[in-house]
Amino acid sequence: MKEEAERIAKEYQKTVIARIDELLELDAIQYQNLGLDSTKVEKLNVKKNSKVIYKVIKDLDSYTGKLLLEHLDA
Repeated sequence: MKEEAERIAKEYQKTVIARIDELLELDAIQYQNLGLDSTKVEKLNVKKNSKVIYKVIKDLDSYTGKLLLEHLDA
């Protein structure tokens, strides 16, 4: 997940907003793949992946990334 997030962040031909949108889409897809039968470990992995994605977003836009990270820890 980290490699994918960093690859998206380094697509400099896209705007910062487009890269953040793509990263948030990646995050949303992993949550969509969770279901009622998902284990606790799977849910923790998704949350861990979200944290990685949000840190990459923070490198692109510190304010947005900080808000996302704060919300994740709440």
